[in-house]
Amino acid sequence: MLNPPIKCAVLPAFILTETCDAADPLGIKRVIPAGAQRAEQTYHMREVAKAVDSHGGYPKWVKFNYNLLPLVLDSRGVLWDAATIYILARCQAHLNPDMTTFQSIAEDLSIFMRFLEEFEVDYLAFPRFKLQRPTYRFHGYLKNRILQRKTAPATAKRTMGSVIGFYRFLVAEGMLVPENPLWEDRDQYLTFKDARGLSISKRVNVTDVSIRAPKQLDPYDGCISDGERLRPLPQNEQEWLFEALAGLQNPEMLLIHLLVVTSGARIQTALTLRVADVRNELPDSAREFRCKAGPGTGIDTKNNKQLTIHIPRWVYEMLRKYAFSDRAAARRSRAKGGNNDDQYLFLTQQGSPYYQQKAESLRFDPDFDRRYRERGQALRMFIRDRVIPWVRQRHARDFHYKPHDLRATYGMNLTDVQLAAVERNEKTLSQARDFVRVRMGHESSATTDLYLNFRSNQATVYAAVDGHEAYFRDLIEKAWRGALNAEA
Repeated sequence: MLNPPIKCAVLPAFILTETCDAADPLGIKRVIPAGAQRAEQTYHMREVAKAVDSHGGYPKWVKFNYNLLPLVLDSRGVLWDAATIYILARCQAHLNPDMTTFQSIAEDLSIFMRFLEEFEVDYLAFPRFKLQRPTYRFHGYLKNRILQRKTAPATAKRTMGSVIGFYRFLVAEGMLVPENPLWEDRDQYLTFKDARGLSISKRVNVTDVSIRAPKQLDPYDGCISDGERLRPLPQNEQEWLFEALAGLQNPEMLLIHLLVVTSGARIQTALTLRVADVRNELPDSAREFRCKAGPGTGIDTKNNKQLTIHIPRWVYEMLRKYAFSDRAAARRSRAKGGNNDDQYLFLTQQGSPYYQQKAESLRFDPDFDRRYRERGQALRMFIRDRVIPWVRQRHARDFHYKPHDLRATYGMNLTDVQLAAVERNEKTLSQARDFVRVRMGHESSATTDLYLNFRSNQATVYAAVDGHEAYFRDLIEKAWRGALNAEA
């Protein structure tokens, strides 16, 4: 019986070093204390740095220091050297590596390691008989897990893809010289349309151990494919949601939900707003606040796009009132960087951001001591443990939603208002379509059309959105007066 596997270990801070002479000016002395059967050992090391070209004519020295470097361990907790070298090499190939990608690869390779241990397979042995080779055996293993409904097809596809990438690296680096082919390759041509609607053909190399996971979309499942399957909440569920948020008396969570539902901001955008963004008073004539987001603003956006977030005036006033509250100031005083205008608007009770800005996460911090980055986990936990149970207990036992459904909800509320204007002959369908596209930040009009066509696929047509918004606005403002005075 195998020991319980350690899925994947993560080093909070990793500095790549190499041994050097004692006389090296950059050398650091290290001493390994003596053990029961081991004498004391002394050595010197220095950080690894590589010179790369720079435009100024002088070489630029790049160090390989990472936060949250993932490691693959076996069931005994021993490091798998080949997998670690592969992940480290992948990191070194990127100027600003995204560790969430490499953590996913490490988790896939640890699944492969578990398979190797369980079935006593040598991952470097490629015998003549094809089905005895580790690549084909693992392929069959994953296919069986799909049939047994133990692994989702998309997960199996990703895991097999990570293993294929791992083997390609081993062969390219001379770490593996297989006696027989790893798999059979063939070229395949894919045709798709880009954001402008132009057809593009792309040649891709596929193997006979790759796993296909075709998507079967149900046009009547109440979801929209906007990056992922999103479920716009119908108006009765929106009312339940804000009743729950008002009743739970958590100002931060109420404001985050309100901001997304009324502006369409993505979670990473809403959670990286700064105090400075809501500090100024709006002119009396302003009906909304236009907040710039994207590179250079301190506010994250998907794919680093430059966007303008349109926040209704009454929501902006609530955000501003919160920013000046004692509760928010107390949280900022506990945060790294202190209480200032550049601080995150939304912080946890401990002073941590709900979502760490991407630019901050890319800067190496040698004192970083956590094994994760803040990516909205606290928001998801609040939804799962507080909001959903509250609604299920009082309204519908099957109620559910995820954070990104709130953006789709905004999109449908906006679409309903625009289509109503079209029916009243106040604007054309083309104007309505373009308005929704710009407000949602869609690159392709085809994505906007998913919202415009959504109603025709549903059995229910919602009531007027303006009256609905007035309902939960009144509800929130009644709860708001007591919520800000709650303990920070």
